[in-house]
Amino acid sequence: MIPADAVLGMPAADDPAILADIARSLGRDLALVREALVAIAAKSRRPFAALDEEARDALVNEYYAQGGAAAVALGRVVLSAYYRDDRVLQALGHEPRPPFPKGYRLDQGDWTLLDPVRQRPSFWRDDRVTPTGSR
Repeated sequence: MIPADAVLGMPAADDPAILADIARSLGRDLALVREALVAIAAKSRRPFAALDEEARDALVNEYYAQGGAAAVALGRVVLSAYYRDDRVLQALGHEPRPPFPKGYRLDQGDWTLLDPVRQRPSFWRDDRVTPTGSR
């Protein structure tokens, strides 16, 4: 899904370290990713790896446009693992580290956008109140 870029020093998504991260992080998406891979293999009519790069790209792009939840899950796990890779972060000019404890500076947005949420009545149950009403 993501080819290597030697100029930028970015690995492909099929890099062994990235593939290992994908395998570790499948979790709840495992069934959907399997569904996506089976559908892509069926569309290729021969081993996917045997297709040339142009044919693979066309097949994946076509599937992604029509694959629904399975395609979205496949894209999500691949992209998440790819952009967690230190080499990719460094190539993009980011320090390869977790966001904490240093944090990242964010531009302040328009906090008034939350006013409708603040003004609506509570819709959750207060867990500090017992069924008899005592605390």
